[in-house]
Amino acid sequence: MSSVVGLGSEEETTDAERETQLTVLKTSLFFAGDGFSVYDCKGQVVFRVDSYGPDARDRDELVLMDPNGRCLLTVRRKRPSLHQRWEGFQGERREGDKPMFSVKRSSIIGRSSGVTVEVYDNPGEEYHIEGCFSNRSCTVFNASKEAVAQIKRKVDPTTSVVLGKEVFSLCVKPPFDAAFAMAFVLVLDQINGDDDHHLLSTAPVDDPAVHPLPTPTQHH
Repeated sequence: MSSVVGLGSEEETTDAERETQLTVLKTSLFFAGDGFSVYDCKGQVVFRVDSYGPDARDRDELVLMDPNGRCLLTVRRKRPSLHQRWEGFQGERREGDKPMFSVKRSSIIGRSSGVTVEVYDNPGEEYHIEGCFSNRSCTVFNASKEAVAQIKRKVDPTTSVVLGKEVFSLCVKPPFDAAFAMAFVLVLDQINGDDDHHLLSTAPVDDPAVHPLPTPTQHH
């Protein structure tokens, strides 16, 4: 999906072949999906997900907003669902709205089986996410097996030190939509949180989910 919500960054307008480099900061480390701030390469906020704490009225629904609080995308958990299916809606979801896409675990067995994305309005358009979100190492592939986005650990350019997992990079290749890619991050964070709470005793896994303590300095 190349045009859910155009990021409209200067990098894309000046060089169509240059990928968009975003920095994602998880604003709470205690509850999956609590909040995120997303910055461009100049340190400007481009997306945000507000934190409402553990007593939120509806924790099965997350809203991706622009810096001014305008709703860009809504992702909502579909219940019941053995595959941890989430559905995505453009803008603010209202009762009766039809979803644009769904994100689900490819298999109900194991933690590293991948995630599948289906776009409803275009039957030939689908994506597969491979890797380990808890380690901040995932790649989004399209139906042609081409990488269109990547989640990876953030490296401090001044010290070459790998930062904690609360801050990571989201790299998006044009013309893939950055807001759409960020919707994947929200769902992966929720699925990873479910795994942490319910599957810590499953054996054995190569990618244990570990949430580090907050670092005193936030890097954008």
